[in-house]
Amino acid sequence: MNEKEVAEIRRRFRLEKSNITHVRVCYVNENREIISQFNQSLAMTEQEETEQILACLKRVLSGTLGKNLMDVTFTTQQVVDSEEHRLLMALKNSALNDEEAVQAFYQKVIQSLTIDGHYMILLAFDTYDVPYRTKDGETQEEAASEVYSYLVCSVCPVKMTKPALSYFARDNLLHNRSVDWILSPPEVGFLFPAFDDRAANLYNALYYSRNLAENHEELAEAVFHCDLPMPAAEQRETFDTVLGETLEEDCSLDVVQSVQERLQEMIQEHKERKEAEPLTLSVRTVKNVLEGCGVPENRLEAFEEKYGEAFGADTELSPRNLVDRKLQVKTPDVVIQVNPERSDLVQTRIINGAKYILIRAEGGVEVNGVDIHIKEEQ
Repeated sequence: MNEKEVAEIRRRFRLEKSNITHVRVCYVNENREIISQFNQSLAMTEQEETEQILACLKRVLSGTLGKNLMDVTFTTQQVVDSEEHRLLMALKNSALNDEEAVQAFYQKVIQSLTIDGHYMILLAFDTYDVPYRTKDGETQEEAASEVYSYLVCSVCPVKMTKPALSYFARDNLLHNRSVDWILSPPEVGFLFPAFDDRAANLYNALYYSRNLAENHEELAEAVFHCDLPMPAAEQRETFDTVLGETLEEDCSLDVVQSVQERLQEMIQEHKERKEAEPLTLSVRTVKNVLEGCGVPENRLEAFEEKYGEAFGADTELSPRNLVDRKLQVKTPDVVIQVNPERSDLVQTRIINGAKYILIRAEGGVEVNGVDIHIKEEQ
């Protein structure tokens, strides 16, 4: 799915848009025991509460493609005949009314997912009359091109609030508010089937993970029997390691700055072109960037080999996973944060045999909030 397709489905989770009639909920404790199950009708739920439930479901379609949102692809054999795909289809085709399928799904989640504390599994089903869209991008609401039926799953931690002093209007007094259990934003979830080319794609699902460092691969394995991409945080850490280990003494401050700047430029250019498809980088593209930074050919070959070992030779990465909004220069005793747009202020030098990081001071200098003056050497 691309950004426009994700956004189109996100807009479904409004009272005036959604065809979701009920939500299946399973409440699980820290011992993987089901505390309760219920099937909540949204027609019988207060409007404010319904909006909150829809917002909770919509959160599994939030974040960035390639980071929080990942494509899951089934093989042809899985779609033709596999337990995991049959279960998902049974949930979808029955509009979550197949009790045996619902219970089997709950058990798959409970037996695989590792989340501390209590959590709730929310399941919802929706049908969307996809409006016809002309070649110039105009949408004709009255002309539906097809009906897209899908299910969405949201797994939300349940947290206990802390006791606190609160005002009670009824008594016009301050009282202690007792602890209670509240639903937190989803930790993980998915949409099935994917909405590709504005139509159902039974070969794909869209997987959501709130934490960039932990995508709960154990859940994806249990539900989809598919491998997930490496978590975004791990991608960046691995990329940095590959870069440092293969370039060795050629891995200078200038090279790292140039790579980061070029990746930022590519992201901005892609944004300005307003392309729907996510921007990805192949190892060949990264090699071209390094070559433009003056990295020798032998280092480029070493980088390509190490990249293949770490990610897979044909794996394409999102540049958003490889860049940081801040530039950090770090030694064992000093950490310096630099505005990425002013990386030109930082240089490395060797003076009298000692290594130095030089920072050109412009616009004043503060130490612990105190303005200091830098005097010329006498």
